[in-house]
Amino acid sequence: MPRSEVLFIGGRSGVGKSTAADALHELLAARHVRHAVIEGDTLDLAHPAPHVEHPEARLAERNLAAIWANYRALGFHRLVYTNTVSVLEADRLADAMGDDPAVVAVLLRAGDERTAQRLGRRVGGAPPATQVAHSARTAGRLDSAAPDRVTRVDTDDLAPADVARRLASLTGWLPD
Repeated sequence: MPRSEVLFIGGRSGVGKSTAADALHELLAARHVRHAVIEGDTLDLAHPAPHVEHPEARLAERNLAAIWANYRALGFHRLVYTNTVSVLEADRLADAMGDDPAVVAVLLRAGDERTAQRLGRRVGGAPPATQVAHSARTAGRLDSAAPDRVTRVDTDDLAPADVARRLASLTGWLPD
């Protein structure tokens, strides 16, 4: 079986991670490229937050390992993984996959105004100011903390299909 390959898509809330992953899924599926998509935000979504109460549990990584093992057993070797901080945790997440995957990490970026618009569409009105402020702080932290090997893609003026094509070109997953 071919070596696993993973695309980690990170970025602030409202930047378009899930939308980009959905568009990439459609693009790859239309070209019959086998792949899986995992929304990493749900791998440890619980209350109380497991990563706060039990940081040593590494529940997201354990769940990723279990889910990826199931995909691998079915012959998948390409994974699109979205999570706000995935670009900061790419090494740990790749290790959790258990099969030394080739890694591409992309930080999606967008300005505050565009992000607020996107968050507003998500909530059906003006997003709470605290959510917009948190997103802005997260954007700054991600941009400064992400290693140089992480590709930064500005999405302000790109349609989801354009972002998907850019992501596909970075992975090399589309046949010529």
